[in-house]
Amino acid sequence: MKEKAEPVQKLYTRLRLWEFPDEYVIEPTDGSSASSSLSISLVDASMKLIDSIPECSSFRVPKIQMIFGVVGMLKLVAGSYLFVITERKCVGSYLGHPIFKVISLKVLPCVHSVKNSTPEQKKVENEFSRLLQVAERTTGLYFSYDTNLTLSTQRLYDLGNESKMLPLWRQAEPRFLWNSYMLEALIDKKLDPYLLPVVQGSFHNFQATIGKEIVDVTLIARRCTRRNGTRMWRRGADSEGHVANFVETEQIIQINGFTSSFVQVRGSIPFLWEQIVDLTYKPKFEIVRPEEAPQIAERHFLDLRKMYGSVLAVDLLNKHGGEGRLSDMFSNAMQPIVSEDLRYLHFDFTKICGHVHFERLSFLYDQIADFLVKNGYFLLNEGSEKMEQLGVVRTNCIDCLDRTNITQSMIGRKILELQLRRIGVFAAEETISSHPKLDRCFRILWANHGDDISIQYSGTAALKGDLVRSGQRRVQGILKDRYISFKRYYLNNFSDGTKQDAIDLLQGHYKVSVGGDITPPSQTGGLEAIASFPLALCLVLIGLLLTTMSLGQVGNDPRHLLFSVVWGSISVGIASFVRAKGRIFCNRPRLQLHDKPGY
Repeated sequence: MKEKAEPVQKLYTRLRLWEFPDEYVIEPTDGSSASSSLSISLVDASMKLIDSIPECSSFRVPKIQMIFGVVGMLKLVAGSYLFVITERKCVGSYLGHPIFKVISLKVLPCVHSVKNSTPEQKKVENEFSRLLQVAERTTGLYFSYDTNLTLSTQRLYDLGNESKMLPLWRQAEPRFLWNSYMLEALIDKKLDPYLLPVVQGSFHNFQATIGKEIVDVTLIARRCTRRNGTRMWRRGADSEGHVANFVETEQIIQINGFTSSFVQVRGSIPFLWEQIVDLTYKPKFEIVRPEEAPQIAERHFLDLRKMYGSVLAVDLLNKHGGEGRLSDMFSNAMQPIVSEDLRYLHFDFTKICGHVHFERLSFLYDQIADFLVKNGYFLLNEGSEKMEQLGVVRTNCIDCLDRTNITQSMIGRKILELQLRRIGVFAAEETISSHPKLDRCFRILWANHGDDISIQYSGTAALKGDLVRSGQRRVQGILKDRYISFKRYYLNNFSDGTKQDAIDLLQGHYKVSVGGDITPPSQTGGLEAIASFPLALCLVLIGLLLTTMSLGQVGNDPRHLLFSVVWGSISVGIASFVRAKGRIFCNRPRLQLHDKPGY
């Protein structure tokens, strides 16, 4: 590859955090020359570079700990909050550079100014700060001190020399920069060695032997931040065409001096639709403003074509019920905009493949093989001779998780075989399946990749994981899928609303207003303020217990028959009310942006 130009000033890789009573001091300890420490006031979050650590005394004793990066800062109503990485793990390398996973994220409050706030401001500040505790548990965060993880191999290679001299955060692709909003407070302070770009997604790799050759395979996911969120609270697209669960997946191989990569993407159906939780197992799909679907789909695919070139949209939805209505709307929205550079293909995954016959995805491959061959993949040899990927396959199902991951892994497998044949490692008819270790590692790679993306969006691992990993369906796998489905139901109804608020706060989709009218994020009124599913369930169970006890006493006193009817009616009434008004018992997002149509 081209010789890489180093950024103006490298990122600090190890830092010592001094927590004084009135300030935080972050001291570089990685041996960087001419390193100034960063001081952050706990009163107003003001920052400055200092040449030495402040003196300690019996009245000014600091807590000291090692940290591994500054993620950013968030300003709330009265206080500010600094995000730092307190634990990391090296998970592999990307084009020769170490890649780290965030194991522990910590929020450091700068809230001394809250003491001078009004009671109402303190109340709201407390409500918002609780969301930051949820944010500390964010999963799937990765970073590098040396290279830009937000860019694919092809885009990284195509960076101009001037761009390569910029700090890493300025090279980053904004849509995949997870901490973009939180870095804003630090950017104007000229703190480039502290500004660590972070992506959310997945990173896995393995090495395997093919004859005498060793192949290194890496799989990276980059989650888009434009419409980030949880499974039921982020569906479809917004009015600008940004879709939920949009993830770029890049498969990279390095062998014999060659570097080759292939990019594909996934994303929700690109028009306005929603699926609001209401305690039912599968809430109905609702299409919002259907007349705008063609325009929104056009905006979405225009953005994709600018980013990737030609696009092939593969729709895996079935043609029945709610899914069928969404698929028909997608197909109709695509008709006016399809062209030589934009194709749409429907493939009923459930009907054709069922739950176990994934080998039938070969029917899909036969229909898209011409697009894959025409648009190729990125390939670079030691002499810097290259070919480029000219287009991308965009895959979707309802959640863009289970069916999508299986389909993308099939495409990734076919492309890897094409790459190895072109490099000369595989013979014309040789396949991955003919190399058991390579085949096993490849399956596990994609299964882990699918689990990571699923956990971030739905809170659970992907379904059919055993089939993806081993190619066989087992009883343990079926039971695990039942557990995963139940867990998704619970999280969707009783947990994800708060998580969605935390995501929106972190990524700037909801901006806290300082001054003026302030509404706490959890403020509700009327029946919603007292609605509680656990309480309702408890009342139903008590009613059923009293009904059973009364029926047992009917022989001794006929009046107990009347009591049993009363208690039974109360139980049925509460259960019916919960069923009819299920939405108010769910954990819903509270931030005001969710009231905006089409968000």
